[in-house]
Amino acid sequence: MVKIEQNVPAKTRSRVKNAREWRVSFKHLMRLTDDVGLLEHAHYFLPRRKEGYTTDDNARALQTVLYWSERIPDTPLKRELLRLSEVYLSFLAWAIRDDGRFHNNFSYNREKEPEHLSDDCDGRAIYALVLAQKLMPHPEHRRLAGDLLRRALPHAQQFKALRGTAYALSAVVQLLQDEDVFSVSEKNVLRTLLRQLTARLLDAYAHENDRRWRWFESELTYSNALLPWSLWQVVKLTGDKKVRSVAEESLGFLQGVMLEGDPPYVRPIGNRGWGTRKGIATWDQQPIDVYKLAISALAAYEATGDVAYLRLIERARAWFYGHNALSVMMIDPEEGAAFDGLTPEGPNENAGAEALISYLMSEYIYWRALQVEGEAPSVTVCGAHTLCVTSRVKAAQTLAR
Repeated sequence: MVKIEQNVPAKTRSRVKNAREWRVSFKHLMRLTDDVGLLEHAHYFLPRRKEGYTTDDNARALQTVLYWSERIPDTPLKRELLRLSEVYLSFLAWAIRDDGRFHNNFSYNREKEPEHLSDDCDGRAIYALVLAQKLMPHPEHRRLAGDLLRRALPHAQQFKALRGTAYALSAVVQLLQDEDVFSVSEKNVLRTLLRQLTARLLDAYAHENDRRWRWFESELTYSNALLPWSLWQVVKLTGDKKVRSVAEESLGFLQGVMLEGDPPYVRPIGNRGWGTRKGIATWDQQPIDVYKLAISALAAYEATGDVAYLRLIERARAWFYGHNALSVMMIDPEEGAAFDGLTPEGPNENAGAEALISYLMSEYIYWRALQVEGEAPSVTVCGAHTLCVTSRVKAAQTLAR
């Protein structure tokens, strides 16, 4: 266990507490990516090849490099991130089945592993393809993403899993924000799908919601904040008051469950029992839940302008830097790696793909939060695989509020 006050190098401690500048490294992302795609697991910081690849992780990675490459000057690092985006898009093109669904798990020798189809996996891939269709710099890559999207998106009508529904709903919102590129009939199809997917989430909330349990399911499990995030996307597009009410109530409920202490710190739902009306498990905590809380808070801020959501983003990011239940660093900033989970004994020091993407995206969301708050942080390349982010405000300076 590494206590933030005791064993973290002074340079890192300073950056966490007082920093106007901090670094975001893509070294570990490059280490875990080969010519096939992003490998799922790691032995500490080295790829665990026998565990193979997942469509889940490659879809997440595609989103991450596309978002970050938008913010980086034209440098070798930006070009490398865009090269990685080609690898991840190629993986999705390989993983899609003839019927438009996605196979998720692949061995290191590039063979499909036995599995059941996953709405969640399909939803993640659909959302990544929407971004790729919009943000990939090469027109032929955008065309490929669009071709894959047209095959995959119709399946969202039959999704039953709520997280897959949430991803697909957010994808439809993204498409409708650029609706000038669609024909009248295509717009009508997208708007119908928007209503169907929104209703599916609202119906789930109405079924489970009571005065004490304001949630969509009988359990809080993983990536919970993904559900209100998708509804906040709808609010930004439509302004629907009913949808906003559910988004506010559910994110508020989740925030109340996930914040603890004074000053508050984020405590993700533990995967040793999850959360029910009877109680909330503390261990083990997963980085992806922190990332999803941050992205939901950003969407809520964009929809409402309430700065309290920006404070929530700061607290989510701070979890990685030691503002958590054990006061331990959950990342190695120089390596750009994040640990797989927080256990009662300390970090699980394997640094796999899901934790990595959760960390990199939490840094991106924090950068966005500073930007929308008017701080206009600058991004410069300060190494072969590293960004330096500079802000006029100190990192995590509001955590004691």
